[in-house]
Amino acid sequence: MRVVVGAAVLRDGTVLAQQRAYPAKHAGLWELPGGRVEPGESDVDAVRRECLEELGVRVTAGERVGREVSLAVDLVLRIYLATLDDPDAVPHPHDHQALRWLTAAELSTVDWLPADRELLPALRAALQRA
Repeated sequence: MRVVVGAAVLRDGTVLAQQRAYPAKHAGLWELPGGRVEPGESDVDAVRRECLEELGVRVTAGERVGREVSLAVDLVLRIYLATLDDPDAVPHPHDHQALRWLTAAELSTVDWLPADRELLPALRAALQRA
């Protein structure tokens, strides 16, 4: 089973979302930062690597959020809570159109990729606990 991880980066009661620039069918849709787990890499290590590559920030990954979401026959998405190692760090959208910090109430104001959308109830609950 191949795994894609997503980082629910939390700060001050908000979560960081990023807007896709490509491919064309996903351009303009929103997702959590993340990507594929490399062979021999743990989910948590992949969360840290992907946040550094995609956002230019270092994070500490915590507990998993919600259930595993099937993306394909042999591919699943797992979301993990994460916090910025430097609370003053400013994430930058290296491969994405835009970034937004969203409150629990604002989660439904952006157009999410389908897999991320499935995890919004669990993400909303995590934000309300934070």
